[in-house]
Amino acid sequence: MSTRPVAIVANGSFYVGPALARILAARGFDLVVGSPSDALVAELEAAGASVERVADVVTLEEDHASERLVDAAMSRFGRLDSACAFSGLIVTGRFMDSSEDDLERVVAGCLTTPYRFLKAVTVPMVSAKSGQILVLTSAAGTKPVPGAPLYSSVRAGATMLVKNVAAEVARHGVQVNALGTNFMDFPEFLRANRIRDEESRAKVEAMVPMKRLGTMQECAAMCAAFLDGTSRFQTGQFLSYAGGW
Repeated sequence: MSTRPVAIVANGSFYVGPALARILAARGFDLVVGSPSDALVAELEAAGASVERVADVVTLEEDHASERLVDAAMSRFGRLDSACAFSGLIVTGRFMDSSEDDLERVVAGCLTTPYRFLKAVTVPMVSAKSGQILVLTSAAGTKPVPGAPLYSSVRAGATMLVKNVAAEVARHGVQVNALGTNFMDFPEFLRANRIRDEESRAKVEAMVPMKRLGTMQECAAMCAAFLDGTSRFQTGQFLSYAGGW
Protein backbone atom coordinates (compact mmCIF):
# COMPACT_ATOMS: atom_id res chain seq x y z
CA MET A 1 0.00 0.00 0.00
CA SER A 2 1.29 3.43 -0.93
CA THR A 3 2.30 5.75 1.90
CA ARG A 4 1.63 8.73 -0.35
CA PRO A 5 -1.88 9.96 -1.17
CA VAL A 6 -3.27 8.63 -4.44
CA ALA A 7 -5.38 10.55 -6.96
CA ILE A 8 -7.23 9.59 -10.10
CA VAL A 9 -7.10 12.06 -12.96
CA ALA A 10 -9.57 10.41 -15.30
CA ASN A 11 -8.20 11.91 -18.50
CA GLY A 12 -4.55 12.83 -18.79
CA SER A 13 -4.62 13.67 -22.48
CA PHE A 14 -7.09 16.53 -22.69
CA TYR A 15 -8.57 19.63 -21.11
CA VAL A 16 -7.41 20.26 -17.53
CA GLY A 17 -6.05 16.74 -17.02
CA PRO A 18 -2.34 17.22 -17.79
CA ALA A 19 -2.06 20.47 -15.83
CA LEU A 20 -3.92 19.00 -12.84
CA ALA A 21 -1.77 15.87 -12.83
CA ARG A 22 1.36 18.05 -12.72
CA ILE A 23 0.08 20.03 -9.74
CA LEU A 24 -0.92 16.91 -7.78
CA ALA A 25 2.43 15.27 -8.48
CA ALA A 26 4.19 18.36 -7.18
CA ARG A 27 2.04 18.18 -4.04
CA GLY A 28 3.13 14.65 -3.21
CA PHE A 29 0.50 12.46 -4.88
CA ASP A 30 0.91 9.18 -6.68
CA LEU A 31 -1.38 9.10 -9.70
CA VAL A 32 -3.69 6.94 -11.75
CA VAL A 33 -4.12 8.66 -15.10
CA GLY A 34 -6.31 7.83 -18.07
CA SER A 35 -4.51 7.79 -21.43
CA PRO A 36 -1.53 10.02 -20.57
CA SER A 37 1.20 10.66 -23.09
CA ASP A 38 4.64 9.15 -22.55
CA ALA A 39 5.99 12.67 -22.10
CA LEU A 40 3.47 13.45 -19.35
CA VAL A 41 4.23 10.23 -17.49
CA ALA A 42 7.94 10.98 -17.62
CA GLU A 43 7.31 14.48 -16.33
CA LEU A 44 5.16 13.25 -13.45
CA GLU A 45 7.69 10.60 -12.47
CA ALA A 46 10.47 13.17 -12.56
CA ALA A 47 8.40 15.16 -10.05
CA GLY A 48 8.47 12.15 -7.71
CA ALA A 49 5.12 10.52 -8.47
CA SER A 50 4.50 6.87 -9.14
CA VAL A 51 2.15 6.73 -12.11
CA GLU A 52 -0.28 4.00 -13.13
CA ARG A 53 -1.50 4.63 -16.65
CA VAL A 54 -4.87 3.28 -17.79
CA ALA A 55 -5.13 3.01 -21.56
CA ASP A 56 -8.12 3.91 -23.71
CA VAL A 57 -9.80 6.25 -21.24
CA VAL A 58 -10.60 9.60 -22.83
CA THR A 59 -14.29 10.47 -22.56
CA LEU A 60 -15.26 8.05 -19.74
CA GLU A 61 -17.83 6.64 -22.15
CA GLU A 62 -15.46 3.75 -22.88
CA ASP A 63 -16.47 0.34 -21.57
CA HIS A 64 -16.08 0.18 -17.76
CA ALA A 65 -13.72 3.17 -17.89
CA SER A 66 -14.41 4.43 -14.36
CA GLU A 67 -14.22 0.96 -12.86
CA ARG A 68 -10.88 0.36 -14.60
CA LEU A 69 -9.46 3.54 -13.10
CA VAL A 70 -10.53 2.56 -9.59
CA ASP A 71 -9.31 -1.03 -10.01
CA ALA A 72 -5.94 0.31 -11.13
CA ALA A 73 -5.67 2.52 -8.05
CA MET A 74 -6.53 -0.24 -5.63
CA SER A 75 -4.37 -2.88 -7.36
CA ARG A 76 -1.27 -0.70 -7.67
CA PHE A 77 -1.50 1.46 -4.55
CA GLY A 78 -4.13 -0.09 -2.29
CA ARG A 79 -5.85 3.23 -1.66
CA LEU A 80 -7.71 6.11 -3.29
CA ASP A 81 -7.70 9.55 -1.71
CA SER A 82 -8.84 11.89 -4.48
CA ALA A 83 -10.52 11.63 -7.87
CA CYS A 84 -11.34 14.11 -10.59
CA ALA A 85 -13.30 13.64 -13.81
CA PHE A 86 -14.56 15.78 -16.64
CA SER A 87 -16.64 14.64 -19.55
CA GLY A 88 -19.26 15.69 -22.03
CA LEU A 89 -19.48 16.79 -25.63
CA ILE A 90 -20.59 20.37 -26.16
CA VAL A 91 -23.76 20.10 -28.25
CA THR A 92 -25.18 23.33 -29.64
CA GLY A 93 -28.29 24.27 -31.59
CA ARG A 94 -31.82 25.46 -30.98
CA PHE A 95 -34.28 23.29 -29.05
CA MET A 96 -36.81 23.42 -31.90
CA ASP A 97 -34.21 21.96 -34.25
CA SER A 98 -33.01 19.23 -31.85
CA SER A 99 -33.69 15.51 -31.96
CA GLU A 100 -33.89 12.72 -29.42
CA ASP A 101 -30.55 11.50 -30.76
CA ASP A 102 -29.06 14.86 -29.76
CA LEU A 103 -30.53 14.48 -26.29
CA GLU A 104 -29.22 10.95 -25.92
CA ARG A 105 -25.72 12.07 -26.89
CA VAL A 106 -25.76 14.85 -24.32
CA VAL A 107 -27.12 12.59 -21.57
CA ALA A 108 -24.53 9.90 -22.33
CA GLY A 109 -21.63 12.32 -22.15
CA CYS A 110 -22.77 14.79 -19.51
CA LEU A 111 -24.87 12.74 -17.07
CA THR A 112 -24.34 9.01 -17.50
CA THR A 113 -20.56 9.23 -17.36
CA PRO A 114 -20.48 11.35 -14.15
CA TYR A 115 -22.97 8.88 -12.66
CA ARG A 116 -20.70 5.93 -13.46
CA PHE A 117 -17.63 7.76 -12.19
CA LEU A 118 -19.30 8.64 -8.90
CA LYS A 119 -20.57 5.07 -8.49
CA ALA A 120 -17.04 3.73 -8.94
CA VAL A 121 -14.98 6.13 -6.84
CA THR A 122 -17.32 6.46 -3.86
CA VAL A 123 -17.08 2.75 -2.99
CA PRO A 124 -13.44 2.64 -1.77
CA MET A 125 -13.69 6.10 -0.26
CA VAL A 126 -16.78 5.30 1.80
CA SER A 127 -15.05 2.12 2.93
CA ALA A 128 -11.98 4.13 3.99
CA LYS A 129 -14.18 6.88 5.47
CA SER A 130 -12.16 9.50 3.66
CA GLY A 131 -11.85 10.95 0.18
CA GLN A 132 -12.21 13.94 -2.08
CA ILE A 133 -14.07 13.91 -5.40
CA LEU A 134 -14.37 16.72 -7.92
CA VAL A 135 -16.60 16.50 -10.99
CA LEU A 136 -16.28 19.20 -13.62
CA THR A 137 -19.70 20.05 -15.00
CA SER A 138 -20.39 23.43 -16.61
CA ALA A 139 -21.32 26.96 -15.67
CA ALA A 140 -23.83 26.62 -18.51
CA GLY A 141 -25.94 24.56 -16.12
CA THR A 142 -26.68 27.59 -13.96
CA LYS A 143 -29.02 29.44 -16.34
CA PRO A 144 -30.67 29.19 -19.75
CA VAL A 145 -28.09 29.34 -22.52
CA PRO A 146 -29.32 30.39 -25.98
CA GLY A 147 -27.99 27.94 -28.52
CA ALA A 148 -27.22 25.19 -26.01
CA PRO A 149 -30.54 24.23 -24.32
CA LEU A 150 -29.95 20.48 -24.13
CA TYR A 151 -26.37 20.86 -23.00
CA SER A 152 -27.13 23.38 -20.24
CA SER A 153 -30.12 21.36 -19.01
CA VAL A 154 -28.20 18.12 -18.69
CA ARG A 155 -25.19 19.85 -17.12
CA ALA A 156 -27.57 21.23 -14.48
CA GLY A 157 -28.67 17.67 -13.81
CA ALA A 158 -25.07 16.52 -13.36
CA THR A 159 -24.43 19.29 -10.84
CA MET A 160 -27.52 18.29 -8.88
CA LEU A 161 -26.35 14.66 -8.94
CA VAL A 162 -23.07 15.74 -7.37
CA LYS A 163 -24.94 17.59 -4.62
CA ASN A 164 -27.14 14.60 -3.90
CA VAL A 165 -24.22 12.19 -3.75
CA ALA A 166 -22.36 14.60 -1.48
CA ALA A 167 -25.27 14.68 0.97
CA GLU A 168 -25.42 10.88 1.02
CA VAL A 169 -21.74 10.23 1.69
CA ALA A 170 -20.84 13.21 3.88
CA ARG A 171 -21.26 11.17 7.08
CA HIS A 172 -18.55 8.84 5.79
CA GLY A 173 -16.01 11.64 5.54
CA VAL A 174 -16.15 11.80 1.73
CA GLN A 175 -16.31 15.16 0.00
CA VAL A 176 -18.00 15.56 -3.37
CA ASN A 177 -17.98 18.91 -5.15
CA ALA A 178 -18.56 20.30 -8.63
CA LEU A 179 -16.69 22.91 -10.63
CA GLY A 180 -18.60 24.42 -13.53
CA THR A 181 -16.45 25.92 -16.24
CA ASN A 182 -17.21 28.09 -19.24
CA PHE A 183 -15.18 30.25 -21.61
CA MET A 184 -12.10 28.07 -21.28
CA ASP A 185 -9.31 28.24 -23.82
CA PHE A 186 -9.23 24.69 -25.18
CA PRO A 187 -9.96 23.21 -28.61
CA GLU A 188 -13.48 21.88 -27.98
CA PHE A 189 -14.74 25.23 -26.67
CA LEU A 190 -13.09 27.07 -29.56
CA ARG A 191 -14.72 24.70 -32.04
CA ALA A 192 -18.18 24.89 -30.48
CA ASN A 193 -18.05 28.69 -30.48
CA ARG A 194 -16.59 28.96 -34.00
CA ILE A 195 -13.45 30.73 -32.80
CA ARG A 196 -11.14 30.60 -35.80
CA ASP A 197 -9.22 33.89 -35.67
CA GLU A 198 -8.59 36.94 -33.52
CA GLU A 199 -11.82 38.62 -34.63
CA SER A 200 -14.08 35.70 -33.68
CA ARG A 201 -12.14 35.23 -30.44
CA ALA A 202 -12.68 38.88 -29.52
CA LYS A 203 -16.45 38.53 -30.01
CA VAL A 204 -16.60 35.62 -27.57
CA GLU A 205 -14.27 37.27 -25.07
CA ALA A 206 -16.54 40.33 -25.09
CA MET A 207 -19.24 38.16 -23.43
CA VAL A 208 -16.97 37.41 -20.46
CA PRO A 209 -16.90 39.99 -17.65
CA MET A 210 -13.12 39.47 -17.36
CA LYS A 211 -12.82 39.94 -21.16
CA ARG A 212 -10.66 36.87 -21.78
CA LEU A 213 -10.77 33.09 -21.82
CA GLY A 214 -9.56 31.02 -18.89
CA THR A 215 -6.41 28.91 -19.10
CA MET A 216 -6.01 25.26 -18.25
CA GLN A 217 -3.26 26.05 -15.77
CA GLU A 218 -5.39 28.36 -13.65
CA CYS A 219 -8.34 25.99 -13.83
CA ALA A 220 -6.10 23.15 -12.63
CA ALA A 221 -5.00 25.26 -9.68
CA MET A 222 -8.63 25.75 -8.67
CA CYS A 223 -9.39 22.04 -9.09
CA ALA A 224 -6.44 21.11 -6.90
CA ALA A 225 -7.89 23.05 -3.97
CA PHE A 226 -10.74 20.52 -3.88
CA LEU A 227 -8.43 17.51 -4.15
CA ASP A 228 -5.11 18.01 -2.40
CA GLY A 229 -6.29 17.34 1.17
CA THR A 230 -5.72 20.84 2.48
CA SER A 231 -9.43 21.72 2.80
CA ARG A 232 -11.69 19.00 4.16
CA PHE A 233 -14.75 20.94 5.37
CA GLN A 234 -16.60 21.72 2.15
CA THR A 235 -18.89 19.34 0.32
CA GLY A 236 -21.94 19.44 -1.89
CA GLN A 237 -20.79 22.72 -3.38
CA PHE A 238 -20.84 24.07 -6.92
CA LEU A 239 -18.36 26.74 -8.00
CA SER A 240 -18.84 28.58 -11.27
CA TYR A 241 -15.45 29.07 -12.90
CA ALA A 242 -16.25 31.28 -15.85
CA GLY A 243 -14.63 34.69 -15.50
CA GLY A 244 -17.66 36.21 -13.78
CA TRP A 245 -20.20 35.08 -16.38
